[in-house]
Amino acid sequence: MTEAAHSSRSDYPYLHPITTRWHDNDLYGHINNVTYYAFFDSAVNTWLIEQGGLDIHDGEQVAFVVSSACDYFKPVAFPDRIEVGVRVAKLGNSSVHYELAVFKTGEEAPCAAGRFVHVFVERASNRSCAIPAGPRAALGRLMTST
Repeated sequence: MTEAAHSSRSDYPYLHPITTRWHDNDLYGHINNVTYYAFFDSAVNTWLIEQGGLDIHDGEQVAFVVSSACDYFKPVAFPDRIEVGVRVAKLGNSSVHYELAVFKTGEEAPCAAGRFVHVFVERASNRSCAIPAGPRAALGRLMTST
Protein backbone atom coordinates (compact mmCIF):
# COMPACT_ATOMS: atom_id res chain seq x y z
CA MET A 1 0.00 0.00 0.00
CA THR A 2 1.42 3.37 -0.98
CA GLU A 3 1.38 6.68 0.86
CA ALA A 4 -1.31 7.82 -1.58
CA ALA A 5 -3.65 5.30 0.08
CA HIS A 6 -3.72 7.60 3.05
CA SER A 7 -4.12 10.74 0.95
CA SER A 8 -7.29 12.66 0.33
CA ARG A 9 -8.51 14.49 -2.73
CA SER A 10 -7.19 17.80 -1.36
CA ASP A 11 -3.63 16.44 -1.77
CA TYR A 12 -4.01 16.58 -5.56
CA PRO A 13 -3.86 19.96 -7.31
CA TYR A 14 -5.72 18.67 -10.38
CA LEU A 15 -8.83 16.48 -10.37
CA HIS A 16 -9.86 15.16 -13.77
CA PRO A 17 -13.50 14.01 -14.04
CA ILE A 18 -14.24 10.72 -15.78
CA THR A 19 -17.55 9.02 -16.46
CA THR A 20 -17.15 5.27 -16.34
CA ARG A 21 -18.65 3.27 -19.17
CA TRP A 22 -20.50 -0.04 -19.27
CA HIS A 23 -17.68 -1.76 -21.11
CA ASP A 24 -15.13 -0.65 -18.45
CA ASN A 25 -16.57 -3.35 -16.15
CA ASP A 26 -15.00 -6.79 -16.22
CA LEU A 27 -16.63 -10.17 -15.60
CA TYR A 28 -16.43 -9.58 -11.85
CA GLY A 29 -18.62 -6.49 -12.12
CA HIS A 30 -16.02 -3.78 -11.46
CA ILE A 31 -13.67 -1.65 -13.52
CA ASN A 32 -10.98 -3.79 -15.13
CA ASN A 33 -7.49 -3.13 -13.75
CA VAL A 34 -6.04 -2.12 -17.11
CA THR A 35 -8.69 0.58 -17.47
CA TYR A 36 -7.19 2.49 -14.53
CA TYR A 37 -4.07 3.08 -16.62
CA ALA A 38 -6.22 4.62 -19.34
CA PHE A 39 -7.80 6.87 -16.71
CA PHE A 40 -4.32 7.97 -15.56
CA ASP A 41 -3.12 8.57 -19.12
CA SER A 42 -6.21 10.62 -19.96
CA ALA A 43 -5.90 12.78 -16.85
CA VAL A 44 -2.19 13.55 -17.30
CA ASN A 45 -2.35 14.14 -21.04
CA THR A 46 -5.42 16.37 -20.73
CA TRP A 47 -3.42 18.52 -18.29
CA LEU A 48 -0.36 18.61 -20.57
CA ILE A 49 -2.41 19.51 -23.64
CA GLU A 50 -4.78 22.04 -22.05
CA GLN A 51 -2.45 23.65 -19.53
CA GLY A 52 0.99 23.00 -21.03
CA GLY A 53 0.28 23.38 -24.73
CA LEU A 54 1.72 19.96 -25.60
CA ASP A 55 0.97 19.24 -29.26
CA ILE A 56 0.56 15.48 -29.37
CA HIS A 57 -0.03 15.41 -33.13
CA ASP A 58 2.58 17.73 -34.64
CA GLY A 59 4.85 18.86 -31.79
CA GLU A 60 8.60 18.34 -31.88
CA GLN A 61 8.48 16.64 -28.47
CA VAL A 62 6.23 13.90 -27.14
CA ALA A 63 6.01 12.15 -23.77
CA PHE A 64 6.32 8.37 -23.44
CA VAL A 65 5.24 6.39 -20.39
CA VAL A 66 8.26 4.32 -19.31
CA SER A 67 7.06 3.00 -15.95
CA SER A 68 3.69 2.52 -14.27
CA ALA A 69 2.04 0.82 -11.31
CA CYS A 70 -1.29 0.83 -9.49
CA ASP A 71 -2.57 -0.30 -6.10
CA TYR A 72 -6.26 -0.99 -5.55
CA PHE A 73 -8.15 -0.35 -2.30
CA LYS A 74 -11.85 -0.62 -3.14
CA PRO A 75 -13.72 -1.36 -6.36
CA VAL A 76 -15.19 1.11 -8.80
CA ALA A 77 -17.90 0.03 -11.24
CA PHE A 78 -20.09 1.50 -13.94
CA PRO A 79 -22.05 3.80 -13.52
CA ASP A 80 -19.72 5.40 -10.93
CA ARG A 81 -18.46 8.88 -11.67
CA ILE A 82 -14.86 9.30 -10.67
CA GLU A 83 -12.12 11.88 -10.51
CA VAL A 84 -8.44 11.20 -11.07
CA GLY A 85 -6.19 13.23 -8.83
CA VAL A 86 -2.85 14.21 -10.36
CA ARG A 87 0.26 15.53 -8.67
CA VAL A 88 3.95 15.65 -9.59
CA ALA A 89 6.35 13.98 -7.17
CA LYS A 90 9.54 14.72 -9.14
CA LEU A 91 10.27 16.95 -12.11
CA GLY A 92 13.58 16.19 -13.79
CA ASN A 93 15.25 17.50 -16.94
CA SER A 94 13.55 15.04 -19.31
CA SER A 95 11.30 13.01 -17.02
CA VAL A 96 8.41 13.55 -14.66
CA HIS A 97 7.15 11.23 -11.91
CA TYR A 98 3.40 11.44 -11.32
CA GLU A 99 1.35 10.26 -8.40
CA LEU A 100 -2.31 9.63 -9.15
CA ALA A 101 -5.40 8.58 -7.26
CA VAL A 102 -8.89 7.52 -8.28
CA PHE A 103 -11.72 8.93 -6.18
CA LYS A 104 -15.43 8.28 -6.44
CA THR A 105 -17.02 11.70 -6.86
CA GLY A 106 -17.70 13.17 -3.44
CA GLU A 107 -15.48 10.73 -1.52
CA GLU A 108 -12.27 11.73 0.29
CA ALA A 109 -10.42 8.41 0.33
CA PRO A 110 -9.00 7.00 -2.91
CA CYS A 111 -10.18 3.75 -4.46
CA ALA A 112 -6.81 3.27 -6.16
CA ALA A 113 -3.41 4.94 -6.24
CA GLY A 114 -0.99 4.87 -9.12
CA ARG A 115 2.35 6.09 -10.31
CA PHE A 116 3.84 6.62 -13.67
CA VAL A 117 6.84 8.20 -15.31
CA HIS A 118 6.87 10.17 -18.54
CA VAL A 119 10.07 10.74 -20.47
CA PHE A 120 10.00 13.52 -23.04
CA VAL A 121 11.59 12.66 -26.37
CA GLU A 122 12.23 14.40 -29.66
CA ARG A 123 9.73 13.03 -32.12
CA ALA A 124 12.23 12.94 -35.01
CA SER A 125 15.08 11.16 -33.22
CA ASN A 126 13.13 9.27 -30.51
CA ARG A 127 15.81 10.43 -28.03
CA SER A 128 15.18 11.97 -24.66
CA CYS A 129 15.14 15.75 -24.49
CA ALA A 130 14.49 18.52 -22.00
CA ILE A 131 10.84 19.00 -21.07
CA PRO A 132 9.60 21.95 -23.17
CA ALA A 133 8.88 25.25 -21.36
CA GLY A 134 5.05 25.10 -21.63
CA PRO A 135 4.64 21.59 -20.25
CA ARG A 136 7.36 22.23 -17.63
CA ALA A 137 5.49 25.27 -16.30
CA ALA A 138 2.20 23.33 -16.21
CA LEU A 139 3.87 20.40 -14.44
CA GLY A 140 5.43 22.76 -11.92
CA ARG A 141 1.92 23.79 -10.87
CA LEU A 142 1.24 20.16 -9.94
CA MET A 143 4.27 19.84 -7.65
CA THR A 144 3.40 19.04 -4.07
CA SER A 145 5.36 18.52 -0.89
CA THR A 146 3.39 15.41 0.13
